[in-house]
Amino acid sequence: MADRHIENELIKAPKSRQLKVLPGNPFPLGSTFDGNGVNFAVFSENAEEVNLCLFKSEHDTEEYIKIKIEEVTHHVWHVYIPGLKPGQLYGYRVAGPYEPEKGHRFNPNKLLVDPYSRALAGDLKWDDALFGYEIGHEEGDLSFSESDSAPFIPKSIVIDGQFDWEDDRRPEIPYHDSIIYEAHVKGLTMTHPDIPEEIRGTYAALAHPVTIKYLTSLGITAIELMPVHQFVADRHLLEKGLTNYWGYNTLNFFAPDPRYSSSGHNGEQVTEFKNMVKELHKAGIELILDVVYNHTAEGNHQGPTFSFKGFDNASYYRLTPEDQRYYMDYTGTGNTLNVQLPNVLALIMDSLRYWITEMHVDGFRFDLASTLARTLHETDNLGSFFNIIHQDPIISRVKLIAEPWDIGDEGYMVGKFPPGWAEWNDMFRDQIRDFWRGESVGISAFANRFTGSPDLYQGDYRRPTASVNFVTAHDGFTLHDLVSYNSKHNEANGEDNKDGADDNRSWNCGVEGETDDEAIILLRNKQKRNFLATMFLSQGVPMLVAGDELGRTQGGNNNSYCHDDEISWVSWEKADNQLLDFTRSLIRFCKEHPTFRRRRWFQGLPLHGSEAKDIMWFMPDGNQLTDEQWERSCAGAIGVYLDGKGIRCVNMDNERIVDDSFLLIFNNSDEAVDFVLPSEECGNEWEIVIDTDAGMIAESGDDFKPGEVLTVPASSIMVLKCPDAGIEKNTLS
Repeated sequence: MADRHIENELIKAPKSRQLKVLPGNPFPLGSTFDGNGVNFAVFSENAEEVNLCLFKSEHDTEEYIKIKIEEVTHHVWHVYIPGLKPGQLYGYRVAGPYEPEKGHRFNPNKLLVDPYSRALAGDLKWDDALFGYEIGHEEGDLSFSESDSAPFIPKSIVIDGQFDWEDDRRPEIPYHDSIIYEAHVKGLTMTHPDIPEEIRGTYAALAHPVTIKYLTSLGITAIELMPVHQFVADRHLLEKGLTNYWGYNTLNFFAPDPRYSSSGHNGEQVTEFKNMVKELHKAGIELILDVVYNHTAEGNHQGPTFSFKGFDNASYYRLTPEDQRYYMDYTGTGNTLNVQLPNVLALIMDSLRYWITEMHVDGFRFDLASTLARTLHETDNLGSFFNIIHQDPIISRVKLIAEPWDIGDEGYMVGKFPPGWAEWNDMFRDQIRDFWRGESVGISAFANRFTGSPDLYQGDYRRPTASVNFVTAHDGFTLHDLVSYNSKHNEANGEDNKDGADDNRSWNCGVEGETDDEAIILLRNKQKRNFLATMFLSQGVPMLVAGDELGRTQGGNNNSYCHDDEISWVSWEKADNQLLDFTRSLIRFCKEHPTFRRRRWFQGLPLHGSEAKDIMWFMPDGNQLTDEQWERSCAGAIGVYLDGKGIRCVNMDNERIVDDSFLLIFNNSDEAVDFVLPSEECGNEWEIVIDTDAGMIAESGDDFKPGEVLTVPASSIMVLKCPDAGIEKNTLS
């Protein structure tokens, strides 16, 4: 198809507003204010012409001046404008071949968001003009749209990055001491009665003393925020009265979304975000961002043109080799960023460094991270993306957490990420769910999950903390719904309940949905405590989803991505305070006992001067498991002994770490089980410290001797402590 162009000459402004144009520099990319003016630089390998467009207001429907960029260095188009200041609004128009079948979709009628913009002004307003082709044309995306998209697209903003960090210091909490709290900026604070109404649902609300006090009292060390990169609400959702609430539809990888700003949308969102980080750090809380570098909001060949597609479609996306009109889709969103291309890798790395160095975040959770490991089609954990991160002196030193799968072939990579990475462990989620709903789970499988999943992580120089253990996440049932529904109830999503996972591994305890049956309510409450206790007492890094500790429900909706309403928000007025107290006490208990926060793997070997091992597994008759019993289903009660003298680590003062020893008894049957306490080699005196049946986390005051029979109630956990006999701390040889 022939090239299409519009006029590109300099639009003359009144003499008093004419701008001097200088060549500028190719780096850094984006817009950079140096105190005297602004340098603009943007990448495009296949463009034939790039125009910088300046705007006076986010509401302007057309630019007041358009500057043809003459300087190009290594595919970077650059210009410097003296006199421009922070707050200046701008965008780009890029001309070149419009040949979709060859991967080129240049259309200068479309105003483009700078891929390196640090902030965006204005809301995206859906209109057919946002598409590079004519909607409804018989040739589909092969047609060419001459409609101007400027009235409908957010404008990029030149910002001044200066901020008083007040000697901000990263908490730098080690993984083994971390308690991660997955939350949504708006969902966590939107209904909190003690937060000023005018800031609820914003970065400022997260930084408010009420929120900080709650997180610290709960024992949270890191809050993992769902996407805050500026994103797009899908057109089809808005037309149905819904929205993209979760935010996995990125428009820009540098700009914090202004929807979560209480102070303004013209760059103020950057300052408000920084202040949030500063206040969290003052409280010793880290900030981890959920980032979506696998795809963008521009969709497939029928999608809109916002930024990357218009700058250089073939240089940003994975296109099908046989017909470059179409996109490789490993994400289920229509497109996949091509991380095999140097400019895309540079974009991602520059974004990560920016959020670390300029915004002071402490780590990242990578959505569909397997996509980033793909070469041509196969996943490769030694791919360019991981090699670059591993050697980067900035990125490699923060927390890196993978969602280790995508929807493509060979995309399931749990346990396959390189050393230095932690992973969302969905095998922990699934097998622990199965265990507590009474499904067949092998004893060896349960033991692996409880001990940090050594079958997944031990063989590659990784530690138990490579496993991020979770029972629930934003995607799926809440903890309350996990024990209240057998099936999803997503009718409010407008897709006839066809969206969302069908395999939830949930159990409603006998009645679907809410009930007044006291016995079922008691069982559900106990099951919640069982899930929480199993997760926090297991080796690895626990991740709690915001509101689970309060009994939050979504009414059985397991795919609330499109609900910016009470379905998704944490309901503070309906909080289950008993569950909150249990969770708070459970976290405090785990923090007090390094037995449950080990940095190294269990060895199963006898300790010096004792027949006891650092870990031993017992059947209800008080005998250790035989090799044959390891292969049995984990039905009924199983006990595990953890020796506090077998932690095999030293603290930062090089002192040996010792703790009390513990016996944990898990009973997933619907009958009480009599459990014989182990012989003297494990301890001479036991005391119950956790009982999920009674909802207790405290010393019971009752002593039990080896060989005594302890009745463990149905569907419950009992944890017994044998106090340390006063071993002196010493250095390890």
